[in-house]
Amino acid sequence: MGRWRASLLLKQVITSAQSILPLPSTIPRARQLLPVSRTGIQSFGHRFCSAIPSPATVYGDEYLCGNIDFGHRYALEPKDEEEAGKILVKAYFLCTSIDLKSIQTENSSNVVPPSSRSSNYIALRYSNFPSKVNGACIVEDWSCCCYMVVFQYGSVVLFNIADDEVENYLEIVKRHAFGLLPEMRRDDYAVKEKPLLVEDMQGGPDYIVLKNLDTDGIRIIGSVLGQSVALDYFVSQIDDMVEEFTDINRGLEKNGTFTMDRRKLFQLVGKANSNMADVILRVGLFERSEIAWRDAKYAQILEYLREEYEVAQRFGNLNFKLKFVEHNIHFLQEVLQNRRSDLLEWCIIILLSIENVISVYEIVHESATVPV
Repeated sequence: MGRWRASLLLKQVITSAQSILPLPSTIPRARQLLPVSRTGIQSFGHRFCSAIPSPATVYGDEYLCGNIDFGHRYALEPKDEEEAGKILVKAYFLCTSIDLKSIQTENSSNVVPPSSRSSNYIALRYSNFPSKVNGACIVEDWSCCCYMVVFQYGSVVLFNIADDEVENYLEIVKRHAFGLLPEMRRDDYAVKEKPLLVEDMQGGPDYIVLKNLDTDGIRIIGSVLGQSVALDYFVSQIDDMVEEFTDINRGLEKNGTFTMDRRKLFQLVGKANSNMADVILRVGLFERSEIAWRDAKYAQILEYLREEYEVAQRFGNLNFKLKFVEHNIHFLQEVLQNRRSDLLEWCIIILLSIENVISVYEIVHESATVPV
């Protein structure tokens, strides 16, 4: 009988304690989901009396229902998160030749020491603020440093330079440039640093993700972007030639003849040959990179960017167009040569005819003057 009364008394205490608690409608959803102990007071009493919830309470509520979402409150938007940490890269093709020695002499304090024997480019570093010093090492801060890679064949690649400052840096190059183009070729790219990245690099839409971007990485990225924007220019030149020969072929189809000066044809021959030589020799489209040869990490970056920009495919298309131009040049040369041969033949015929006329005239004149 004593045990029965004791259990009945405990049940009444629990019922009265539960009646003191707020109604379920007034309890936050997260706390409704927390388990209630047998006493009912142990689960909620401490939390209701505490003005500042404990970390365990906050994270527990967030985990259970997401009602308190500090991650959502402080995290960047998806677009902002994708743009955060990006280093802007801009590539320009502004002329046909650049004097690297004069640039190096004028900007000797900004020249980055070369790490390879390649002599067709130089890298320049400009700092708005001093670099951060960490012990015996100097840590470059991308927020105050920018780089410019200048190539001898006419390309310039800028790293971490805003649009309103681009012209100031290009003016440094234009003072030593030859054959400035009326309209520059441009391409944009970006590099994103992620020190916790598992791989050495990772591709993204219009950007590449690296563990860290150093000067060799700048040289590799700059070389591919410089070649790509230069290749765009040479492709446009060949496209103009293809269009010109297309118009000639349409005239041949319509009239059965064409009008072209022999000198103009030779100019087209020289233009086609010089463009091909510039792509292969000066741009160095298929030259081996010494930096990539030394380190597989840079070789991976190089191969990825060349594949991303379809360098080999675009050169293949360029080569195909050049073969079309070459075929038309040979055909027109033969036609002009035949015309020249025909002209020479007619000249010979006319000269022989004149000679015969003169001979006949002399014979008749001599016969007329002989006395009977």
